[in-house]
Amino acid sequence: MSYTNGYNSNPHSHSNTPAPQDQNANGNAAVKVQPLLCSGHTRPVTHLSFSNLLDDGTYLLISACKDGNPMLRSWLGDWIGTFLGHKGAVWSSKISLDTSKAVTGSADFTAKIWDCNSGEALHTFSHNHIVRSVALNPSQTPQYLLTGGHEKKIRLFDLGRPEAEPLILGSRPDGLSTDGIVRSLVWDEGSGGTMGVSASEDGLVRWWDLRTLSQTGSLDLGESITSMELAHGGGTLSVTAGKKVHFLDILRQHPPVTVELPHPPTSASLHPFARDRFVVGSTNDPWVRVYDLDSGKEKEVYKGHHGPVLCASYSPDGEVYASGSEDGTIRLWQTNPGKSYGLWQTQD
Repeated sequence: MSYTNGYNSNPHSHSNTPAPQDQNANGNAAVKVQPLLCSGHTRPVTHLSFSNLLDDGTYLLISACKDGNPMLRSWLGDWIGTFLGHKGAVWSSKISLDTSKAVTGSADFTAKIWDCNSGEALHTFSHNHIVRSVALNPSQTPQYLLTGGHEKKIRLFDLGRPEAEPLILGSRPDGLSTDGIVRSLVWDEGSGGTMGVSASEDGLVRWWDLRTLSQTGSLDLGESITSMELAHGGGTLSVTAGKKVHFLDILRQHPPVTVELPHPPTSASLHPFARDRFVVGSTNDPWVRVYDLDSGKEKEVYKGHHGPVLCASYSPDGEVYASGSEDGTIRLWQTNPGKSYGLWQTQD
């Protein structure tokens, strides 16, 4: 059933009490690793995004899924609600800075803005093809939305005038913004909210001035890009392409740092504070891996999922990382296993 406010009531979509899983593959047998299992989705989980850290130290998590029903969860992993309305797979989902709204992009050729309190769809923005990525401008009251996907156009919508025609980034004669499917969009939290970054399957990361809609720079990674994430706290983009993870200074003042992995990563997320490690998923196996940024060596590897890990992301406080899988589940893992945090309570 669904509540009249648009949220879906699902008793099976709460997080479970941590259950011991495989130990650190590097031989750390001192602490059992106990991920939280968040069930409820019925198809592969395609994208995970944490909110920023709230004043009370908590945060939210939103998940996109091929079942077309994005879900909102608390920092404990507990289910808050399901956004009902998409008629196709959801590829991207993000939460506004003040956590009052969410945005999703879908294979049903739409992007939707949602009320996080009621679960209602506030507006639907129609497109002519699959929407792969969405981004809200980083202000307390979101006023603008970026979308991109299979049309190879990056659109800028004014949420204050949702019926108005969107603006298209770039000035190409063919009306396109990129030469490849747009896989990810990021709205820089600095720069006064005037800079956007796109990553597309043509291998290019592009920087955009959102005041003039013009491209201000680009970086060719030489391979089709599969994901891009801005680290919590800003400053660094984590971009995956082929078997490499590229860490880019969003202001382009420092050269990229590139780490080549033994497997092609599906996504990568940099620890928001330490900035010394990153977590990745892979389509090759159901393992979640954490790598050392400086050496590129594997620090941790855990098995809990029963299918390839399609997305992984650190929480804004760096205490947890979430992984989403082909198996339809989300798992929350502690950065420091054995520490009392949330539902993980150690017995002293």
